[in-house]
Parts: sequence; structure tokens; C-alpha cells
Amino acid sequence: MPNNSSDKKIIIAIDGYSSCGKSTVAKEIAKKLNYIFIDSGAMYRAVTLFFLRNGLVLKGLVNQPGLNKNLSSIHINFAYNPVTSHNDIYLNGENVEKEIRQLEVAQNVSQVAAIAEVRQLLVALQQEMGRSKGIVMDGRDIGTIVFPEAELKIFMTADPRIRAQRRYDEMIAKNEQVNFDEILSNITERDRFDETRAESPLRKAKDAIMLDNSHITRDEQFQWILEKVKNKK
Repeated sequence: MPNNSSDKKIIIAIDGYSSCGKSTVAKEIAKKLNYIFIDSGAMYRAVTLFFLRNGLVLKGLVNQPGLNKNLSSIHINFAYNPVTSHNDIYLNGENVEKEIRQLEVAQNVSQVAAIAEVRQLLVALQQEMGRSKGIVMDGRDIGTIVFPEAELKIFMTADPRIRAQRRYDEMIAKNEQVNFDEILSNITERDRFDETRAESPLRKAKDAIMLDNSHITRDEQFQWILEKVKNKK
């Protein structure tokens, strides 16, 4: 890994639609640059998991009074996992990296992420994490709300069916019982919800660079982003 200690540290904000591979490429870029990777989507999934476990969300409907009562008891942090060489997410001291990837969480996370109180809590935490720069963060509103001053903003997109196939293959590889049409429906519904929600809707920042990865390899995508980084440092 190259020594970047003398380089100017920047913030790299990667936004875009679900199942575009934002987290995967963000992790690779962070590792290459010796930056800190922060998966904001995992943070919203962790909150959703907490809500599900405590009966605060059912079929997309959130118990608002219960939410207000329990929000202060949610504590989220990341810790380095030497086995995977990545940071795992912890919910109230428990590693929930695997649990937050379940379909039930995916089916409810957009509704939870649209709640103003949840976003305010996590945006403040994300901004604190990025105070010293040298980070790569992916999500829905990183370049527009969390870090509007980020030096490099990338907006990722891909054809919905391609995204659904990627997600399907990923879950099948984990021996999970899934249905392609159900995954596609979940993805298209999340797109619609993310784009139309009142609180921090998904949109491309004016100064963000569009990356459509429907028909490019992971390595081509990685090299494309690295070139953009070089132009900003």
C-alpha cells in the first residue's frame, strides 16, 4: 500500500441508487488510499434492525412515539475486522454486519431512513467521523447533505435489472433463499421512495460526477475513480 501521509487528505462522497456497488468500490478506494471507509447505508440498516427487533417497525410502518422514546438508546460504531480487513458495524456493542444484510432489513430501511430524527442523529455522527478528512463515505445524501464541501463527489447508477441480478447472485452465494422478482421489486420501490422522500431525497449534487456502471467491470470502475481522485489531490 502506498504511503499517502504527505498527500492532502480529501473527502470522497459516493452517492447513488441501491445495489450499485457503492460500498464495494468505496472500500477498495479507501484501502488503496489508506483512508477510512464509512458505510452510511450500514448505519441506517443498523437502526432499522434495532427497530425490527424492538417491534418499532412493521411492514414499513414506523411506531413514531416508540421511535422518539428509543432513539437515544441506539449506539453505532465501526471496528476493524482483521479477517476481512474492513470495518464492521456494531449496534449497541454487537457486531451486526451480517444481520443488517437480511432482506427484511432491506425492505424497511428506506422508510426508516426517511425519518427526520433518524437522519439528524446519523448525519451528525457521520460529520463527526469525517472531521479530519481522509475518508470515503457512501450513501444517498453524502454529497448533498452530509459533506456538501467534499472535494470529490461521485453519483453511481446502473440499470435496475442489472442491480437486481447482482444482488441476487450475492445472496445466492451466501446460500440464502431469494427470489429475483422480489429483489427487483424491492430495488425499484427503494429507488422511488429514496427519490421522493421529503427528508434528504436521493439526488445528484450539482458538482458530482456521474458513473453508470451497468456495463463496466469492477476494476474499470476502480481505475476510473482513482483517476478522479488524482485530479483532486
